[in-house]
Amino acid sequence: MSSGVSPFAPARFPELPAIRGVRMATAQAGIKYAGRTDVLLMAFDEGTAVAGVFTRSKCPSAAVDWCRDNVGGGAARALLVNSGNANAFTGQKGREAVTVSGDLVGEALGVSTDSVFLASTGVIGEPLDPSKFGAVLGGCVAQLGSDGWEAAGRAIMTTDTYPKGATQTVDIGGTTVTINGIAKGAGMIAPDMATMLSFIATDAAIAPGVLERMLKAGVRDTFNAITIDSDTSTSDTVLLFATGAAGNVPIESTTSSAARRFRTALNDVLRDLAHQVVKDGEGARKFVTVTVEGAQSAGSARAIARSIANSPLVKTAIAGEDANWGRVVMAVGKAGEPAERDRLAIWFGDIRVAVNGERDPDYSEAAASQVMKQPEIAIRVDLGIGRGTGTVWTCDLTKEYVAINGDYRS
Repeated sequence: MSSGVSPFAPARFPELPAIRGVRMATAQAGIKYAGRTDVLLMAFDEGTAVAGVFTRSKCPSAAVDWCRDNVGGGAARALLVNSGNANAFTGQKGREAVTVSGDLVGEALGVSTDSVFLASTGVIGEPLDPSKFGAVLGGCVAQLGSDGWEAAGRAIMTTDTYPKGATQTVDIGGTTVTINGIAKGAGMIAPDMATMLSFIATDAAIAPGVLERMLKAGVRDTFNAITIDSDTSTSDTVLLFATGAAGNVPIESTTSSAARRFRTALNDVLRDLAHQVVKDGEGARKFVTVTVEGAQSAGSARAIARSIANSPLVKTAIAGEDANWGRVVMAVGKAGEPAERDRLAIWFGDIRVAVNGERDPDYSEAAASQVMKQPEIAIRVDLGIGRGTGTVWTCDLTKEYVAINGDYRS
């Protein structure tokens, strides 16, 4: 874990209210570090719906495979999460570990194992000993309570420097429903998810199919629009649980007014958590919004924005507070998407640094440099060839990133 705390860390964890139908507990199982909370157990009331979005890695963890097998049933009664060990690339041992873990949770809570969800984060390639869960699950079950969101956020951290939480409330037909979420992630973060876990719970009543469509749409423009280092992990998982305990008229269509209101609140939670992940990027000191406009399509705009946000040369220039717009030009050109050099314009903050394929005639190095000294920086590119737009959030690349990842396994 980094020795310092992100400069973007909030003064305190947000107040996340209790979610009806959700109970949780944490424990120290000694999975990697002694004396550190590393296990989270969440229990859900009967009738809880679930939806999930997972890594696109071709080398997924055993826990991801387990969740994919179970999420199709649309029902959840429990979630077990551990930090310190990803249980990825562990072969038959990994598959056996998730089976044993699921059985342990099922027995401890008296629920079916196909309603148990698992997530693991940490070192890849190290076998996970499920007996460590067996040693703490009894105590977790005895301590289950409706409070403890901050403790839950801490239990799933790896190189994170602070726990990440977000909450929203929304009126659904006269009933107030709550949405809470926690997330972890600080490195191996790239679009299409990353070594990132996020768990969102609501007491709203929503049909599983509707929940799934809402989550997938929301993730596209939030968690799938962030990058710290361009590396997509084996383990990324976002799960959304809806207990229905609020008693609202069930949302059974994505087009209803109730669905639209809920979706807006859900997306606010997802975006908040996604931004927190970037702001806690390993060694990060700058939060950067990259927006591409005037592209041939929205997909093309997002691809070019990712090319800029993932460029080590762009990210190190930002770390050095250098207004090196030539590196942005490079990243646009290498993206492989339609672009016309002589129509290109670039802004750092409100300062236009390039236009019509060359340096802006009114360019001021001093003004551009002042923008780069800010903790939050906006880079905007207008391709001038279409109407497509896209935004990606990223951070700078510092010496500390190298230091953290150079000794991560030690």
